[in-house]
Amino acid sequence: MGEGQLPETVGAALGDARGIYSTGGTRLTPATAQALLAYVVGQNRAWVLTHPEALLTHEQSARYMALLLHAASGTPLPYLIGEQEFYGMWFRVSPEVLIPRPETESLVGIVLDWVKQRSTTSPRIVDIGTGSGIIAITLAAKLPDAQVSATDVSEEALAIARENAIRHGVQDRVHVQYGDIFEGINDSFDVIAANLPYINQEELTALEVGRWEPRVALDGGADGLSLIRRLLRESPPRLHQPGLLALEIGYDQGERALALCREAFPGADVTLHADLAGLDRIVRVELA
Repeated sequence: MGEGQLPETVGAALGDARGIYSTGGTRLTPATAQALLAYVVGQNRAWVLTHPEALLTHEQSARYMALLLHAASGTPLPYLIGEQEFYGMWFRVSPEVLIPRPETESLVGIVLDWVKQRSTTSPRIVDIGTGSGIIAITLAAKLPDAQVSATDVSEEALAIARENAIRHGVQDRVHVQYGDIFEGINDSFDVIAANLPYINQEELTALEVGRWEPRVALDGGADGLSLIRRLLRESPPRLHQPGLLALEIGYDQGERALALCREAFPGADVTLHADLAGLDRIVRVELA
């Protein structure tokens, strides 16, 4: 293929990608290149790898090469294809929201286990700092009789959360609204769940995630716990008894977060849980 010429087949397109990532100095990987091509042609990665002879339209080829360049410069794959899988479900994402991560699945699992063990009828759940809505919507999808509230301070994020609720058919049970922590919410709940910003400001400036993902969803203040402190101050009158509060935290915040939770909920069962990588990630507060 000549210089500047677009690839005409799937195999040629993957060959062009190899020419980019084999030179080094790029964030492009083979898996990303394959995922981008699968996205452009409307197939999965297995199809792309087994159909090198398949022809590409001019539009597909041009779009693929443009996406490759963005990926090579570091733009995260979910932002390029506009979606990300979470808990076996696909969610719309954009640079206005955090990219869903596997560690947050641990929080969802803890909530689901508690609700199912309690056999709570029509559980009332609130997701504070919902972002793209992954926690609220997944819980609503897995708990068909749950009523879920979801708040955020980003109108752009709330628009995506509403879109995701419609995508998964739970828009009648997920109530998405603007709110700074509990602002605008007068109800109390069986479950309070939150994945609030927890990266400290000094660390955030040096992290790659700060280059691409919204700062408002990452910045946890001087020590990373500013918003978590606020949530814990406002949560006690909002949580039923029995009730559960589940917080995602930074991997190095376990002991400090435990102390804050015990101070806010004296007498509660407060435990620290690791994510799939074995890192401290979720604080679980249970009122019996």
